[in-house]
Amino acid sequence: MTFIANPKRYHEIPYNRCGNSGIKLPAISFGLWNNFGGEDTLENQRRMLMKAFDLGITHFDLANNYGPPPGAAEKNFGRILKEDFSQYRDEMIISTKAGFRMWDGPYGDWGSRKYLISSLDQSLQRMNLDYVDIFYHHRPDPETPLEETMAALDQTVRQGKALYVGISNYNAEQTKQAIDILKAQGTPFIIHQAAYSMLDRTIENGLTDVLDEHGIGCIAYVPLAQGLLTDKYLSGIPKDSRAAKEFIPFLNERDVSSDKLQKIKALNTIAHDRGQSLAQMALVWVLQEKSVVSALIGASRVSQIEENVKALNNTTFTQEELDTINDILN
Repeated sequence: MTFIANPKRYHEIPYNRCGNSGIKLPAISFGLWNNFGGEDTLENQRRMLMKAFDLGITHFDLANNYGPPPGAAEKNFGRILKEDFSQYRDEMIISTKAGFRMWDGPYGDWGSRKYLISSLDQSLQRMNLDYVDIFYHHRPDPETPLEETMAALDQTVRQGKALYVGISNYNAEQTKQAIDILKAQGTPFIIHQAAYSMLDRTIENGLTDVLDEHGIGCIAYVPLAQGLLTDKYLSGIPKDSRAAKEFIPFLNERDVSSDKLQKIKALNTIAHDRGQSLAQMALVWVLQEKSVVSALIGASRVSQIEENVKALNNTTFTQEELDTINDILN
């Protein structure tokens, strides 16, 4: 398949500067957490990546353990990149992470220099890349000294395997410590990937202040709260939904309480009055936070990407809308 990108794609979407760095990220980025594993069709994956890029989404986010099985998302992405996107590599921001369990034994998890360097080498091989644009430590390691973990990130840049580094799932104090170490090393630390949505505002309790103070950008993952902030749950829990499946560890029936459903319905009314779907409003709402430069979406079909990008047609909230949303959420 010969893919020719839409030459007007950069007019489709706004780009925001990532902290104090020279990099701008699209207001919506595309994550390959779900639906890019070995059980998902490669053609559907290809169509989604093509559509995202055509709409101006230039940032593609992965991790070593994305699949299933672990590594499958990177392998599939690498194949599609080689076959269809190789001429556009310099127009893309490609990120990956390491920090969760990837292989057996004592060296395939957490945050040691051994694990992080080895993992990135494997990720580059799976994706057929010489380097990634951003390499993240995926979660803090309670046992490895933070100095070792941050030194490993620094080493990936000095080796030319990553252009920038980031962290994910660190709290405010851990982030401040990482900033101090990386600054002393001269490491280009530009971004923190954190869970943030209308239903999870934890980062507002200090983390965003740290990021603002030090000029670090934030990219919000699960901005739709695993699908809760869509129209899927407005009438309860569908039998085919993620929450109805007992084996899904990130969202289950206990997460969809009557109180939460009441809030979701009230938010949906505001979205309707704005001429948006609930999902569209939820996406642009996270971008109201000063440090958030991009909302990270996932998708299982092309139409979801198209609908999400349409959210950017209305990114402005009135003060009355913001006050009403806060009243609903509090």
